[in-house]
Order: sequence, then C-alpha cells, then structure tokens
Amino acid sequence: MENARRITDKFTTQDNIVTRVTRCGGKECTVLVQPDLSDAEAARAIVYSLVNYDGEISSLDDFSEKCVFEYDVTVSEDCDEATDDLLSGDIIVCLEGDERYAIVNARSYTTRGIVEPPTETVMRGPREGFIEDLKTNLSLLERRIKSPDFAIDRLTVGRKTKTGVAVCYISSVADKRVVKKLKKRLKKIDIDGIVDSNYLVPYIEERPYSLFSQTGISEKPDIVAAKLLEGRVAILIDGSPMVVTVPFVLIEEFQSGEDYYQRSTYGTFIRLLRYFGLMLATLLPGLYIALQNFHYTLIPVRFMITLVSAIKGLPLSPMAETLFVLVLFEIIREASVRMPRAVGMAMSIVGALVLGETAVNAGLISSPAVMITALSSIALFTVPNLIGPMSVLRLAYALVGGLFGLYGLIIAVMFSIHYVSALNGYGSPYLAPFAPLVFTDFKDAVERGVFPEMKKRPRSIPNTNETRQA
Repeated sequence: MENARRITDKFTTQDNIVTRVTRCGGKECTVLVQPDLSDAEAARAIVYSLVNYDGEISSLDDFSEKCVFEYDVTVSEDCDEATDDLLSGDIIVCLEGDERYAIVNARSYTTRGIVEPPTETVMRGPREGFIEDLKTNLSLLERRIKSPDFAIDRLTVGRKTKTGVAVCYISSVADKRVVKKLKKRLKKIDIDGIVDSNYLVPYIEERPYSLFSQTGISEKPDIVAAKLLEGRVAILIDGSPMVVTVPFVLIEEFQSGEDYYQRSTYGTFIRLLRYFGLMLATLLPGLYIALQNFHYTLIPVRFMITLVSAIKGLPLSPMAETLFVLVLFEIIREASVRMPRAVGMAMSIVGALVLGETAVNAGLISSPAVMITALSSIALFTVPNLIGPMSVLRLAYALVGGLFGLYGLIIAVMFSIHYVSALNGYGSPYLAPFAPLVFTDFKDAVERGVFPEMKKRPRSIPNTNETRQA
C-alpha cells in the first residue's frame, strides 16, 4: 500500500522494521513493527486479531474499535509522526482505502531496575533512584505528588534521536514566567541528538561558560519532589537518570536529602561542617604557601621549627612543591575514576601511599605539603558536587598565594565572591539568601530548621504561593 510504502522508503535498510501484510474484513492490511522496541506478544495478538476478524471494516476507526480495542490506539494523518512512533516502539497499522495510520501503543524494551543511586546514598530515607526510562521516572514523581496541579509538558529534542523531554512543575506553585522561559529555550534547541540531560544544561543556563553550574542535578525522586514543592521546575530526559532542576542557588550544594530525615540539630551541625570543609579545602594550600613565602612570622615558633627541618634541602620552592602535589593528586584521582573499579582502588592506594611516601623519602617533596594537600582533598569531598569548580579555584588560590601573599589571596577571594554574587538564573540570585539578604530563608540555609517553623516557601525561588503550611 502507498501509505505503508511512504514509511518503509524512509529507511536506509529494511532490516530495521518487520512488515506483515494480511487481510482483514476483505481489505489488505499492513502491520509495521520495530522488533527491538515493540512488545512481541502485542504484535502477534494484533496480527491474530486481524486475520481472524470476520466482520467488515470501512476505516481505521473500525479497526481500533472492533479488532484491537484492548490496546491504546490513535489515528494520525501525519507520515512523519507515524514514523517517529514506529521508531519509538509503537506498532503501525495501514488499511487499504484509508490514507491514515493507526498507531498502537506497544512499546516494550529492557530497562534497569529501580535501585539506590550511587551518587546520593543515604543512611535514612527513600532509596529509590531514577532510571533511564522516562515513563518510569515520571511515575516515581506522580506517586509522590498526587495532585491535579502537577503538570507535565512533553517536548521532543534532537533531529536524529527524537529524545523525549518532560518539563514538570506544580502549576499552583511554580512561577509561570520561569516555566515559559524554560520551555522557550528548550524549543529553540536545534541539534542532531540529545543522549543525556547534561547536553541540555548549556542551552538553559544563563552563563554556560561559567565555572559554576547554574542548574541542579539529582537522581532521587524524593529530592526532586521536594524541589518541585518549593516552586522549582524539573526537566526529565528519556535515556538519562539525571533530572535537571531550575532555578538553582548555591546553598543547594550544601544541602543533602538525608538532612531532612534526621534530627535538625545534627543536620545543622553537618551543614556547618560542609561549609567549613569547603573553605578549608579551597583556601588551605594557598594559605600554606603565602605563610611560607611572605608571612612566616605569623607561623608559631614550634611549628616553624618543624617546618624548616622538613623543607630543608628540597629542590622545589614552596609554591612549586604544593602545586606539584596538588596536580599529582588530581592525576591520581582522575586515573582511579577512569580505571576499572578493582584496579582503580589499587591505583589510589599505590598513588596516595607508596608514591607519596617515596617522594618524601627521596627528598622531592616535604611531609607538610603532602599533609596539607591530603587534608584539603579530603575536605573537598564534603561537598561532592563542587569538586570540579573548587579544584580549579584551589589551584588558582595556591598560585595567587605564592605570588602575592595573603593580600593577593584576600583580593582573589573577594573577586570570586563578587563574580558568584553576579550570577542570577531564572530570577534566583546565586548566593541567595546571603546576597541579597533574605532573612526568612535563613532557617534552611545554614541551619536546618524544624518543619513546623518552615511555614513559607523560600523567597529566593520565584513562586506564586508562598504558604507551605497553615
């Protein structure tokens, strides 16, 4: 049939699809199936229903009502739409005398099971994680937000991949301007393919070349649901377990889902520890170099004696030595991540223990430099999502501290704060609620406030309904 041929002619090879021609109700009928993505049982049931139907069929409307009424069937006149649905796993039925296409929802393909994501493990709280199937991910959110206000806007991005994208928000809470702006940017994307959510991030960020990410990323449905309830918008991409959320502020990096599943006092202590750990990780190497080069009189005498005896006879300057150890650590970390898990563990042990101890014994680097770098690196992992930008800043601060001392280091930190405070995405200042000051949001910034006190939604996030609870 001509309408079936219009679809098959689009394929370079005919091995991609299976075509079955039969007769139904005295008319020729063609069934098109993508065997790798369609349900085989559904395909057999449809063909069996067509062959054994002894009534009359005048159009595809009769086909959907009389032959395969147990399946979800839509009729379309668009050949391109039918082809896209066929490539997604639907079954296409063409009937003689009807130029339209019957699209039978029969998608079925293997997906990964719902398990706890490795990037956001918790001791307490839900252990479900998103997977690479969009339908499953949406069901995980819909099970948590049982409200007719929960809106899902579906888009398709990518000329070749035709990747499904779902924009999720709560219509009675989310700011309509944020939703409109986000959807407008997504519709403007003109690219061959999208294979992961991180492909979309540069298109929706205000400053895609910035060192800091301006979008949130999460693999856990409970975290995304909580962000939606605060007025944010979530972007789910078919084929990716990473869900992107906007607007985004920096303090979200210091918050963990587990903070809300334990006592507020301990959650506050852990958050303070994260803030201190990040400052220690970023500034400690630069401070160590600046004190050695320019401000050694500020070092306590006992520590100064130990330090002088440790660095005596070293061929490298304090700045060169510390930068060498920092770069060496980054190389070891990257190698341990890229290697297979078993080999990577051995690589990190060999690099951290054997190589470091050998370099100290050989007189290339000093023990204090190794200790400072190790302490800084361990503290960096208190905020895992900021490892990338803070590793770059740590190297920059170490270089500035070695060249200009404490004054240069202070100016560099002030410049970094000024740069970060200028970031603003979808109406949310990046350093809110600290810059600008939003006092009502402080109860969930550094302190983890108790739930009865958090009656209002964060004002740092644009929303249309500030009242969270009576």
